[in-house]
Amino acid sequence: MDNRAGEMEVFVTAAELQSFSAAGRRLKMSPSAVSKLVTRIEDRLGTRLLVRSTRMMTLTPEGEVYLARARRILAEIAETEQIVAGGGRMVPRGLLRVNASVGFGERYLVPLIPNFLALYPEVQLDVSLTDGIIGLIEERTDIAIRSGAMDDSSLKARKLLESRRVIVAAPAYLATKGIPTSPQDLAHHNCLSFNFRRALNEWPFRNPGSPDVYRLPVAGDTSVNSGMIMRRLCLAGSGLGRVGQFHVQPDIDAGRLIPVLEEYNPEDIEQIHAVFAGHEHLAARIRAFMDFLKEHLADEGKSAPIL
Repeated sequence: MDNRAGEMEVFVTAAELQSFSAAGRRLKMSPSAVSKLVTRIEDRLGTRLLVRSTRMMTLTPEGEVYLARARRILAEIAETEQIVAGGGRMVPRGLLRVNASVGFGERYLVPLIPNFLALYPEVQLDVSLTDGIIGLIEERTDIAIRSGAMDDSSLKARKLLESRRVIVAAPAYLATKGIPTSPQDLAHHNCLSFNFRRALNEWPFRNPGSPDVYRLPVAGDTSVNSGMIMRRLCLAGSGLGRVGQFHVQPDIDAGRLIPVLEEYNPEDIEQIHAVFAGHEHLAARIRAFMDFLKEHLADEGKSAPIL
């Protein structure tokens, strides 16, 4: 009898571990048996999925497509069995891999984890915080929480919150360097910047009463790749930083940071999304987590004017 689901499981394991021997140990099969099953799939499809060498194993473009689809099919098979075993109810369970930016993770995500796991005890969370751009498929990530525009049209996104951007500095810095009263004053200030690929060393402004937005070049002695690092540098009095207000609102409330040039703020919005690989049947654990985040962030937003 044809057992393509079993073959897919063998292929996925070998591709993820990049080794027939390691896949064999996990699946309690011999390396030669794993190799033969992968070869059987390739012969049936008439194309190479894996390129083998003595040192490594890599996916061909066709192999990458097959791997993504095979993962999806195996996940749907597992969910179907869970639904039937649960009397028709889709119970969130299993490993959920979440990656978030450091700023969002520290302020919003990490404090909510205990409440989520209390509601869904059969889910195991694997959480990583990084400000770098990741590939969901390559990193085996279910949900990535990121701000800004989406570059990959094959992914889907659900908006979680939005935050205006604001220029801030510590009182000690402003006491030493002075408070800028117009964007042109920034030429005399240390303007901290981001080193993301999409970042520009220009800040947008809008003159009071004017709808037109213009960009002004700024310069400083430090570039960073994290909103939370920017926040810490501003708190230390290193200079002026322009960040999403959600990073610094508690510091503004406490007087540790002071917004400047607010009358020139163009009110541009930083949107934060939960990004995931879209398909018709979304895993119950993924849907439950996004619904949970949306609900709790909406509750916080009722008392937080920046959201």
